[in-house]
Formats: sequence, C-alpha cells, structure tokens
Amino acid sequence: MMRWLLALTALFVAVLGKETFEGHQVLRIVAKDDVQLSLIKDLEDMIQFELDFWRGVTDVDSPVDVRVPFHSLQSVKIYLESQNIDYSIMIHDLQVMLDEEREEMQSAARFAVPRNTDGYNYANYHTLSEINSFQDMLVAENPNMVSKIVIGKSYEGRPLNVLKFSTGGTNRPAIWIDTGIHSREWVTQASGTWFAKKIVTDYGRDPALTAILNKMDILLEIVTNPDGYAYTHSSNRMWRKTRKPNPGSSCVGVDPNRNWDAGFGGPGASSSPCSETYRGPSANSESEVKSIVDFVKSHGNIKAFVSIHSYSQMLLYPYGYTTTPVKDQAELHNLAQKAITDLASMYGTRYRFGSIINTIYQASGGTIDWTYNQGIKYSYSFELRDTGRYGFILPANQIIPTAQETWLALMAIMDHTFKNPY
Repeated sequence: MMRWLLALTALFVAVLGKETFEGHQVLRIVAKDDVQLSLIKDLEDMIQFELDFWRGVTDVDSPVDVRVPFHSLQSVKIYLESQNIDYSIMIHDLQVMLDEEREEMQSAARFAVPRNTDGYNYANYHTLSEINSFQDMLVAENPNMVSKIVIGKSYEGRPLNVLKFSTGGTNRPAIWIDTGIHSREWVTQASGTWFAKKIVTDYGRDPALTAILNKMDILLEIVTNPDGYAYTHSSNRMWRKTRKPNPGSSCVGVDPNRNWDAGFGGPGASSSPCSETYRGPSANSESEVKSIVDFVKSHGNIKAFVSIHSYSQMLLYPYGYTTTPVKDQAELHNLAQKAITDLASMYGTRYRFGSIINTIYQASGGTIDWTYNQGIKYSYSFELRDTGRYGFILPANQIIPTAQETWLALMAIMDHTFKNPY
C-alpha cells in the first residue's frame, strides 16, 4: 500500500511539478549534553537522509527542529534512540498541513479581487502577483506618501520592489524594513503587507509615527526574494533560498542571509550548494543581496535596518559571525528589551533577545552584521511566531496578531532611532 502511495506521489510531482511531503515529519530533538549535541550535529552531514533543519543545532537544552522525509524516518529515529537522544514529533504529516493551508488560500481567493487596499484580505496568505497588485494599489491610493522604487532585478528577472513612505524632502534619514528574504517564511511577507497599510493608516493619527514620518522616510521591501517566493507557491512550499543555478551542481540557490560581506565564508554557513545555508560562490553573488547593498551605499543615510524572518520568537542584534560584542551592545540590548516588552503587551507572546551568536547560533555572511559594519547602528533581525508547533506553516489566523504585536516592537525601534539621531 505504502509503495503504491509513493509511486502515486511521484506521479503527481511529475504531472503537476509540485513537490509533495507525504509522510514527512518534523521532529524536535533535544540534547542532554555536549556529546549528544555533537551526535545531532553529525546528522547535518548525513546527506543520504535529506534532512531539512528548521531550527539548527545551537546548544544543550535548545531544541533542534528537523523535517525528516518519509524514507529516512525509520533510520533517523533508530539513530536517535540508539544514542538515547530525546525527540518528539512536532508535525506528524507535513503534507496534511500544507493541504489545509492551500485549501484555505483557495477558499479565500474565491472572493472578488480587491479593488483597493481596504478590501485586501490581510488575514490570508497571498501569491507574488497579489502582493505586487497590493503594492501598486497602495501607491495609487497614497501618491503623496508612497512610491515604489525598483532597486534591481532577481535572477529570474523579477523586479525588486521597495515601498518608500515619505512626506517630502530629499535624502532624508531613513529606516529600512525587509521581509521574506527566506521565501518559505510566509508570515513575514504577510506581515510586511500589513505594515505597509498600517503606515498609511496611522500617519496623522498616531503621534509617534507621524513625528517619525515628518522627519524620516520608511523603506519597506516586502518580497526580498521574489523568485524563491514564487517557487514556494508553484513547486516547493519548503523552498528557502534564491533560485540561481550553481555551476557544477544539480542543487539550486543560495541562502541570501549568508551571502553578505560580513565574515563571509566563516563558520555558520555552508560551502555546499546543496545545503540550505549555502553561502554562494562569493559575497554579494546574489542580485537580491547586491541590489540592497548598492542601494544602502548609494543612499548613505539609513539609520535603522530591520530584517524580518520566522520562526522562533527572537529579536536579535549583531554579531552572528564573531563573539566580539558590537560597540553599541548596551544600547542595542536595552532597546531590544523594550521592543519585546512592548510586543508582549498585546498578546503575551514571549520573545528571547540578544546577539545572534549568543541567542540563536553562529552565522556568517548575515544581513544585519553587514549593515552594522556599514555604520547603521540600529540593525536588528526578528524571528516571528511561533516556537515550533507550526514552524513555517503558521496558520493564516495568526497573521494579523503576529503583525500587530510585531508592529509595537518596530515602533519602539523606529521611535528610538528618531529620538537618537547619531
């Protein structure tokens, strides 16, 4: 029976071009000591298992979440049990969750196409074309505040769109926010869309945001990795990287959060094109990254840079590639604490905070390490909801609550940046 199901799955993939995850489980593994931690880390090198680490190996007592394909489940569980390593099953069948997500999207899409941003369904996940239409509508509705800047093109030729929220003036100090650099982290692009609407809605109503926008611009890139995002809808919901082919390898794509010129090629990034954390052949090799690099350098007056990921519920500041503290650590730490306190005030969602290397794991070539080194003091990275029950498949009914609470933290960071021009 199972062999027949697998054959049928292979047929569906061939016909529809969409990868399925029938029987894939997400395991949560917890090491009791450094020996077990090392054994779990060894799993990363066992390429025959085709494992996908959703939450990587960090330290003892920090859970590791890993998607295990059906064909590897028995072997991986035997390996863990033989080493007396504790694990639990977070997701019993990933495809079941993906089917529910797709059905919910299709059901919501049956309603009429929105004629304006008031009619846009912020409580649902959307395709790239729907998000692009939303951005164009927002610009058309708010011509005196919102414009669209195309900072470059993706590998596959898609525009890299940045929304600029401005009340006038030239080369004003700016705050940058990006979402969706890892394409499968759908709650980030959905939150970015909500933020865009929130900015135009709150200007003139919220004194803090109004004061910020009267003096500063906000730059928002909602779909930072459009090729990857389109691919998560058309072919593989679990796709993380860019879509640029790697010469000499059948594996496609680079991790755009390991491709920046900050400790590039160091520990915490892979040299293997098949790895989810493949750093790429050189720093800024991905147009999705280089376009931001060129824009930041040419702008020259960005004061805060916030890159938004999911999941794990963390607010992080540099560095990720070195244990050396940044010179502004005390200020960044205190501001992060205020931001997550404000965030928790809405729904009680608890966040951890600190430097990347001390809070999550060592990672080289990361976005905010580079921006900090460029002199952008207020460089932060969010990991949004949740802590692993759903992981990257966060139910759509959590989009708006996630965006609402995150906005409070963003406002804390933006307000501090506005009041502390350096």
